[in-house]
Amino acid sequence: MSETPHLSGPFRVGDRVQLTGPKGRLHTITLREDGELHTHNGVLKHSLLVGEPDGSVVTNSSGHEYLALRPLLRDFVMSMPRGAAIVYPKDAAQILSAADIFPGATVVEAGVGSGALSLWLLRAIGPAGRLVSFERREEFADVARANVETFLGATPATWDVVVGDLVESLPNAVEPGTVDRVVLDMLAPWECIDVAADALTPGGVVLCYVATATQLSRVAEYIRATGLFTDPDASETMVRGWHVEGLAVRPDHRMIAHTGFLLTARRLAPGAVPPEVKRRASKSSYGDEDVELWTPGAVGDREITDKNLRKRVREAQKAADGVRQRQDPASPSADSSSATP
Repeated sequence: MSETPHLSGPFRVGDRVQLTGPKGRLHTITLREDGELHTHNGVLKHSLLVGEPDGSVVTNSSGHEYLALRPLLRDFVMSMPRGAAIVYPKDAAQILSAADIFPGATVVEAGVGSGALSLWLLRAIGPAGRLVSFERREEFADVARANVETFLGATPATWDVVVGDLVESLPNAVEPGTVDRVVLDMLAPWECIDVAADALTPGGVVLCYVATATQLSRVAEYIRATGLFTDPDASETMVRGWHVEGLAVRPDHRMIAHTGFLLTARRLAPGAVPPEVKRRASKSSYGDEDVELWTPGAVGDREITDKNLRKRVREAQKAADGVRQRQDPASPSADSSSATP
C-alpha cells in the first residue's frame, strides 16, 4: 500500500496525523498498518484512524479521547527538525505575496535553511514550476531535503538543491534572464544582487529577507546603486492573536512581533532608466536623505526666534515667581526685580 501522505479525504496509511489528547497535549504520528501510539494514558492503535474522516475523535485503550487532524503546513514547519532557523509562517505568507510567487514560476532560493520556505514555495509554483534552492552547508541541505520529503512523501521533481555558493553556482544552474523570482534569505544578500540581476527576467522580483535594520539599509542602498532595479520597498509583519470567549474579547498578552524585514525590487529591462523620483532637498551638510527625515523641521519642531525665546523665559520666570509668592508672601516678586532686557 502506498505511504505517500494525502492532504485531504479519509486517513490512509502514510498520512501524518496530529492528535490532541488529554489536557491539550499534541502528538504527531505517521500512520502505519500495525502502528501504535503509546503514552502514559494508554495505547492508541493506528488502525482506528485508517478510513476515518479528517477531524474525527477516537478513543484509546484507557478510554481517553483524541482529536485527529492532518497537520497544516504551518503546524509542520513549526515542529519539524531544524538545521537552521526557519522562516516563520507569517513571513512565508508575506514572501509569497510580496514576491508574487505564481504557478509555473521559476524561482531561485538561497539559502535553504531547514526547508520551511522551500515547502511554501513548492506549493505555490505547482507541478509546472521549478525551484532551485542553494545552501552552502551540506548538513543544512540534508535536513531540508528530509523535511520536504517527510511532508510531501517524496522529493518533488520540481525541486533542485545545490550545495554551494550562490554567486559561483547560479550561472551554471540557470540560463541568464530566465528566472522569475529570486528569494535571498542570508546574512549578506547584497553580495548576490549582481548575479541575481543577471538571472532574472525583466520585470522579475528579487526579495531579501533580513533580520536587522543595518542589513536592510545596506542591501537597499546596494540595489539602488546598481541601477538595475526599481526603487526597493521594505516592510515587516507583526501578528497579534486575540482571545475570544463570549464577551471576554481582548488581545493576547503575547504576540509574534519582529522576526525579519522583507525588501523587494523589480528587475528593469536592459538599458532602461526609471523616471527620477523627486525628493525634498536635504538640509544636511552630508547630503544624506535619512538625516533629513530626523531634522527638527521634518518632525514638526518649529524654529524659535531670539525675541520669542526671551518672551518665553520671562513667562517661565513669572510663573515661578507666582508659585514662590503663594508659598511665601514675603518673598520678592518678579515685579520688584530688574526685568529681563
